[in-house]
Amino acid sequence: MKNVQKIDLGLTGYDELFANDEERKVNKLPRIFDIPISEIDDFPDHPFKVKIDEDMDQLVQSIKERGIITPVTLRPKEDGRYEIVSGHRRKKACEIAGLETVKAEVREMSRDEAIILMVESNLQRSTILPSEKAFSYKMRLEAMNRQGQRSDLTCGPVDHKLDGVKSRDIIADSTNESARQVSRYIRLTELIPPLLDLVDEGRIAFRPAVELSYLKKEEQETLLEEISYADATPSLAQAIKMKRFSQEGKLSNEVIESIMSEEKPNQKEKIRIKYEDARRFIPDSVPYNKTGEYIMKALEYYHRVQERQKDRGEAR
Repeated sequence: MKNVQKIDLGLTGYDELFANDEERKVNKLPRIFDIPISEIDDFPDHPFKVKIDEDMDQLVQSIKERGIITPVTLRPKEDGRYEIVSGHRRKKACEIAGLETVKAEVREMSRDEAIILMVESNLQRSTILPSEKAFSYKMRLEAMNRQGQRSDLTCGPVDHKLDGVKSRDIIADSTNESARQVSRYIRLTELIPPLLDLVDEGRIAFRPAVELSYLKKEEQETLLEEISYADATPSLAQAIKMKRFSQEGKLSNEVIESIMSEEKPNQKEKIRIKYEDARRFIPDSVPYNKTGEYIMKALEYYHRVQERQKDRGEAR
């Protein structure tokens, strides 16, 4: 079993939340301030998306009823404003709830220390998109590599000591991913945004996406057009083949079209329905990877209706 290094994220514990200023001073706990939301800026290139969805609605309602329970973490800026390190969703929920201030812990930290804490705190979420992992792993890796060049070799608030250990291995230990898997996620940052969106939607599988990341940008653009035209995404074997042709300088538009038109292993004849056409009749709440399931349920319901109408007609 891997020896996973325990990480102190510097987040506020339950008992600390309800301590008053005097108790905090005695126990040397961080003080909590009410900071105007108008003075808080988002973290630059924040890789995690803040969605306005059902979970956000529930968080807003909770804040309206009980206030913000876990303070956000802020970093003071040179211009007198603040930069949010941890708690982007909570801050947004406070804005929607109509609050003018947010409870916050203000901490002095360097840019790289802030990046590491921001990534670590957000990776505790239950659902994380591939693109979010990709850019957050990359940001943290770059920050750790920069810190590895310093004489003290420390990682600030998470208190890592590099001691010759590769940064990817440290990230792997803290995320329960292998170092190779961390590298694969970082490769996804080389995809053009529309292709990466297809990965987030589940239309392109993870391993084919990693292989496609080695294609040149113009080749990826051509592939995106072919995906739209053929209404199909490449398999792992097709992605590997395109990568090889690209490395050999032979991946022309015609080659991409030829590879995408190949019959996939165990492929059976099937009816094609353009996603854009079907989407008009599917609620926005249904994710792409559940589209087929939704269509099958709709067909089953329609079949039952047809059968009932048929039975009524025969009974007359």
